[in-house]
Amino acid sequence: MIKLQREVIRGIRAATTPEELHRYLQKAVELEHSTIPPYLTALLSLKPGTNQRIAKLLRGIVVQEMLHMSISANVLIAIGGKPAINQRGFIPRYPGPLPMHVAGGLQVGIEAFSIKLVKDVFMAIEEPEHPVPVRTRLLGAGQPEPEFATIGEFYDAIKEQIRKLGPSIFTVGTAPPQVVSSTWFPADKLFPITGCDSACAAIDIIKLEGEGTSATPYESPDDPAHYYKFGEIAAGKSIVATPTGFAYAGDPIPFDAAGVWPLRPNCKIADFAVGTQARTRIEQFAYNYSALLNALHDTFNGQPRRLDSAIGLMYDLRVLAVALMSTDAGNGQTVGPSYEYVQAQGGMPTGLAAGAGAVG
Repeated sequence: MIKLQREVIRGIRAATTPEELHRYLQKAVELEHSTIPPYLTALLSLKPGTNQRIAKLLRGIVVQEMLHMSISANVLIAIGGKPAINQRGFIPRYPGPLPMHVAGGLQVGIEAFSIKLVKDVFMAIEEPEHPVPVRTRLLGAGQPEPEFATIGEFYDAIKEQIRKLGPSIFTVGTAPPQVVSSTWFPADKLFPITGCDSACAAIDIIKLEGEGTSATPYESPDDPAHYYKFGEIAAGKSIVATPTGFAYAGDPIPFDAAGVWPLRPNCKIADFAVGTQARTRIEQFAYNYSALLNALHDTFNGQPRRLDSAIGLMYDLRVLAVALMSTDAGNGQTVGPSYEYVQAQGGMPTGLAAGAGAVG
């Protein structure tokens, strides 16, 4: 599981104003976004027409991570905050820890799909504190707190503090400027945050879709949470209920290793010489991802209709990825994507947000 810095939880519990909660909800937006580049890369690295069952599972997870990012942003907006999405440092450095991660913990990179990646990294990201069928153990009297916190504890602390501070912290109770779009997300998943109850219900959606519950691996009937969907991919079979519990013993989920582009992991723009096809294509991918972040920033800062543009840019990345990932990078590998925030493509100004530096 991801081990978060313990001081994050202490900071949330010590918050006495909505402004003091803003930084932690901003971190929630950053955390939910941070899983999208590695998951999206694994999805895009599957050659068109191959590994279709795996691609469907990954695609669903990526879309839900977009939903979770949107929920976190809406809660932040509802208590008077402004999500910052196209600023320096919003994109974590890959390979490296995800936001709020303890030093020396899980390192997440940008790599082609593999079963090993799913087992070692993706399942570790999504692992709940007590995966089914392990029962929840309460902290006994006199026992010290663990040195780290979990994602579930992070969201529980935010919910607890929202209820403690009460309804008065909610300054924006309708959409817009909150983002609600039934075109892309179900109305029962992305809805206006109007007070404590709706905020906590929305946060519960993030937890449930990622982790399931301590009693079931499903977020809804026949739809496993992310951790268990990754488990299905790793096991090569869907999860089913048995008389003695749950097992990966259902329909096969086949994997064809020949259907994966052999990406060089953790590519950066600077790895490729100016003027080469590889440099042009990796710059174009990074530029379009930067444009996506700009569109999302506008979406959650007063222009909710920009969500259509943002989703369109995300789908455009698939087209760019096919060209990028078929480009020779040497040593039998092809060029992988770079999630760097860039303000220019090939030396031409893009008009992206002023003041945002390049990260990667």
